Amino acid sequence: MGESLADVTLRLLEGFGVNCVIFAVTLLCSLPLGLGVAFCSMSRFRPVRYISKTFVWIIRGTPLILQIIVIYYVGGLVFGLPPIERLDAVLIAFTINYAAYFSEIYRGGIESISKGQYEAGQVLGMTRPQIFFRVILLQVVKRIVPPMSNEIITLVKDTALARIIANKEILMVAQEYISTKVLIWPLFYSGLFFLVFCGGLTLLFGAAERRLSYFRA
Repeated sequence: MGESLADVTLRLLEGFGVNCVIFAVTLLCSLPLGLGVAFCSMSRFRPVRYISKTFVWIIRGTPLILQIIVIYYVGGLVFGLPPIERLDAVLIAFTINYAAYFSEIYRGGIESISKGQYEAGQVLGMTRPQIFFRVILLQVVKRIVPPMSNEIITLVKDTALARIIANKEILMVAQEYISTKVLIWPLFYSGLFFLVFCGGLTLLFGAAERRLSYFRA
């Protein structure tokens, strides 16, 4: 039996809602966490710096899909802890993963600012927080917008990995049509949702870059 476009759209929208939740929560949590990790990676206190850099190295060097599986299964299988909710496991894994990537973007942006600007602020009698927030911050934001936009757009597509532990996101819903209805077109149709979402983000970040264009590298 065929399925109407309206019925398929509604079911895919329901699945895409899970993708959107993962996207929003990951951004909300990983952006500030990544900044904290970046400051730790630049810390003058060596143990903190080494621990932070080791954390980033491990997270960036292993697949996100593996991190999801580890967080979902290890607590119960190894430590005998109560099972974690599937969506919670995905949110934790995504937050940790993207915090590590964002931290490197933050660190690169902050370290790209010449020391002369810090020294000029000190000559003017500004405190370190004043120098950072009034002189450095907007320049850092301008420099990190392009790499940050790439990571955020990648995040949209990565949300599909939630299906690895049976979170019913949009691609999992679309694949159900193949197994139960022998319909493949909903799978291709699901790609349109990602295209529209990523297209909107591309326009948004493009506008942000133009607004910050008065800062010259």
